[in-house]
Amino acid sequence: MKAMILAAGLGARMRPLTLTTPKPLLKVAGVPLIEYHVQRLVDAGFNEIVINHAWLGEQIEAYLGDGARFGARIDYSREGAPLETAGGIRKALPLLGSAQESSFVLINGDVFTNYPYSDLTRLEKMAPYLVLVPNPSHNPQGDFCLNGDRLHPVDGDRYTFSGISVLPIAMFDKLHENESAPLGPLLHEAIATGDVKGVLYQGYWADIGTPERLQQVDMLVREQKIDGI
Repeated sequence: MKAMILAAGLGARMRPLTLTTPKPLLKVAGVPLIEYHVQRLVDAGFNEIVINHAWLGEQIEAYLGDGARFGARIDYSREGAPLETAGGIRKALPLLGSAQESSFVLINGDVFTNYPYSDLTRLEKMAPYLVLVPNPSHNPQGDFCLNGDRLHPVDGDRYTFSGISVLPIAMFDKLHENESAPLGPLLHEAIATGDVKGVLYQGYWADIGTPERLQQVDMLVREQKIDGI
């Protein structure tokens, strides 16, 4: 199973930091955000990684290269303009799919977490599968209801989508290449049919959505206060 890291956002909320540096290359304790994901994916057994990019994406390619120094093979899906999450995945399908693979791991490049990516290796046949987290202060209403081990349209406690999931390639077949499309409606459609499983992760997770949150995570990592990082 391959893994995809989403890295095509403009990072508007992170300006002025992202005026000259793409958000995935912003650093935590001296290491770019995206490098944490790449290295932890490789350590978990995912050595084929696809990364999409748009804004200043050439800097991402220049830094990560072909992935060999991390023990991975990295392929890039280049977007002339951001296609939103589902549109970006649709454009990258030729790099993600094969006759042997029906699903892939998806990681949002601007989250920071100690979630054990090795747990995802056993979930290929369970896709779609979403990792949820307790609601942070900036998303108090949550995103999805979790009822047991399944996501439900209305029943269950509401939690926040972590940006970590295992998704079936077939979920994106009906989208047109280079069409801008969000992921949310596809997930809600699948949840309505009862097909989506999930888990609540209680470990460390942060959405690096503002310079202040980046600074907070940087401090925690430097002080070695996040287990496994």
